Amino acid sequence: MNAYVNEKDGVFPSVCSLDCPDMCSLLVHKKDGKIVKIEGDPTHPVTQGAICNKVRNMPARIYDPARLQYPMKRVGAKGEGKFARISWEEAIETIASNWRRLIDSHGAESILPYSFYGNMGSLNAEGMDRRFFHRLGATRLDRTICQAAGTVGYGYTMGGSFGINPEETVESKLLIFWGCNAVSTNMHQVMLAEKARKNGAKVIVIDVHKNQTGRWADWFIPVLPGTDAALALGIMHILFAEKLVDEAFLRENTVGYEELRSHVQSYDPATVSDVTKVPVEDIYKLARMYGTTSPAFIRIGNGPQHHDNGGMFIRAVSCLPALTGQWGVKGGGAIKGNSGYAAMNSYALERPDLQPQRTRRVNMNQLGEALLELDPPVYSLFVYNCNPAVVAPEGEKVRQGLAREDLFTVVHDLFLTETAKYADIVLPASSSFENLDLYTSYWHFYMQLQQPVIERYGESKSNTEVFRLLASAMGFDEAPLRDSDEEMIRQLLNYPQNPFIKGIDFETLVENQFVRIQGDSRAFFAGSLPTPSGKIELYSKQMEKAGYSPLPVYVPIKEKETYPLLFVSAPNHNFLNSTFSNNEKHAALEKLPRIYMHPDDANARGVVHGEKVRVYNDRGECELTVFVGDNVLPGVTVTQGLWSNTTGTKQLVNSLTPSRLSDMGGGATFFSARVEVERLA
Repeated sequence: MNAYVNEKDGVFPSVCSLDCPDMCSLLVHKKDGKIVKIEGDPTHPVTQGAICNKVRNMPARIYDPARLQYPMKRVGAKGEGKFARISWEEAIETIASNWRRLIDSHGAESILPYSFYGNMGSLNAEGMDRRFFHRLGATRLDRTICQAAGTVGYGYTMGGSFGINPEETVESKLLIFWGCNAVSTNMHQVMLAEKARKNGAKVIVIDVHKNQTGRWADWFIPVLPGTDAALALGIMHILFAEKLVDEAFLRENTVGYEELRSHVQSYDPATVSDVTKVPVEDIYKLARMYGTTSPAFIRIGNGPQHHDNGGMFIRAVSCLPALTGQWGVKGGGAIKGNSGYAAMNSYALERPDLQPQRTRRVNMNQLGEALLELDPPVYSLFVYNCNPAVVAPEGEKVRQGLAREDLFTVVHDLFLTETAKYADIVLPASSSFENLDLYTSYWHFYMQLQQPVIERYGESKSNTEVFRLLASAMGFDEAPLRDSDEEMIRQLLNYPQNPFIKGIDFETLVENQFVRIQGDSRAFFAGSLPTPSGKIELYSKQMEKAGYSPLPVYVPIKEKETYPLLFVSAPNHNFLNSTFSNNEKHAALEKLPRIYMHPDDANARGVVHGEKVRVYNDRGECELTVFVGDNVLPGVTVTQGLWSNTTGTKQLVNSLTPSRLSDMGGGATFFSARVEVERLA
């Protein structure tokens, strides 16, 4: 499996490892054994050779002089970033001996893994690591920081992560991007929308900020943060009232449409306008456009689910295509996510049966509380594929917890991140281009095998290698802890329960640059959805049993109105969470960390466009440059991007965000924050 590595010059197939729905197929150019250029593969049916700046500039990241090359141990204070080189043998033995000590004195639950999807490879994100920590008996981590609330909410309506094939959307006549900054986070959906636009389609963007996607739209509709569910219910009110629903589709393919018809009568446009700040006439115009245009498609974004009521919003908006029968029309329907089509044998990959007994769980959104308040305490943290010192909510608590002298912390990463500076042991991670792994998209219908294309950088190792070494050092002799990467991929693909991946095996993936999953979104909407009824559930008895309203409702966010301005910490164009924020080129493209504010709010505070301001609440504070304009509604502030913390700056915006959990799925509530803004003294 190292044929590409041994070739010093040429062009080799690859795939993007970033946590992005597009999962671009790539061509990697090598000279003298090093990557000199990365371009998109023009033969991929969806990504078609187009890639973003992040990936185009990836060689600079791979060969960055600041990249970690060997293991290190801390020789300074926690957070200071002073380390000395050690061998892999010393690093592994130091970790194992500390863990044996902690297990003897406090039990295995005193150890907590912390990771997410900095690398989307199936093995390096959720393979040998899961097996190892199950066998260890460590505290389990609920990895819910991104899409957990929406996944649960959508599942109540549709049964799982199933939408339409995005390739169909070239035939859509109306495309609604709801809380999705697709220009920055789903660029190939924008390319497909542009093709539809050339055939007369209209593009509507609903968001809290007129970002790049909002400026690209034919019509941008600003909405007050956290009120999206009310807008969706207001649209339903008009669709029913004006007989714009598809009664035949509702009778045949849904349950609860009569209950929903009665329920949404209370969400009249005037009431909804008062909640959302969308003008009444715009609510009518939007509903009528959606009710009279076919095919109509909704791209459901991640943004609105990062509220206290995020699961219920996704639940509400996922009902809309059923009301107008759009699931039955090619190019109509919605996409929240499509990972259900690519479901594989996660049990075989993760091996939960290796766990000696049930262990406690920690929600990753509440890492600060886990490190400072959990009883019995966490005494060791192993961080990989993630940078919680910047990314996790209530960042001040997180960094305070990381600074504990009695916390033994290990970080496995490509760079000395903000989190790594608090570590006792730092391990150098290999990049995705150096690993064997399997990638699937949570948007399009293709999967791809990544074969290693370059030699390991310095002494770096993959996640799977590190956890095999740790298993051996801990004396674990179970066979699954010795499986090779190829064996794990074969086990993962062995899943006859999912007919959509039938016929896809390791050999097929080696032979083909990418392989299409045989998902047929249209076939699902004929009584065979994985809901209890097999139909689209507008009224959900499952929700009722779980203590929710069985019909979609609007519930206000829970943030106390101690501070006057709603605060949304959105993504930017050139970073992916904190990834790339440490790269000078990407930071230069973004220019500077800023906060967007409406002129009414700026004038009331004597704040002038372009000046530095203090943004604060009870959780923390930031110093950002204010951009004044009508890109946000009055009472709303928006930042973009998770910037690296440099000496003397206060720009870690997740210092301001709550660690409350969302209404469903234990999801994050990053966007349900409030702040005050003032001029710097």
